[in-house]
Amino acid sequence: VLLGESGGGSVEAGGSLRLSCTFSGGDFDTYAMGWFREALEEEREFVAWINWNGDETYYANSVKRRFAISRDNAKNIVYLQMNNLNPKDTAVYYCAATEYRTVVQGPDFYDHWGQGTQVTVSS
Repeated sequence: VLLGESGGGSVEAGGSLRLSCTFSGGDFDTYAMGWFREALEEEREFVAWINWNGDETYYANSVKRRFAISRDNAKNIVYLQMNNLNPKDTAVYYCAATEYRTVVQGPDFYDHWGQGTQVTVSS
């Protein structure tokens, strides 16, 4: 399985970005997907999770009502729409795939990771 993120960049506070993560090398609809982020000198942090068919989602409190995770199983892509960004959202964002069917937030539960994409929010 290979994952590849795109869509990161620099934006001013209050702006929006949409991250994409392409999946290849396996059966996409057998995996739940997650987004994580890692700020400089901080641990990797759970952001959002989506189940295999997209009808269940879960968010970290810090991004709830601002971020939205979705997936397109026909295209093997998972998205993270990020709105009302603030400087605390600055981090490298990673997508990850897990075979667990329930919500899992710990990085150790995820089997496959992308290389990450940088998001920088200026005040």
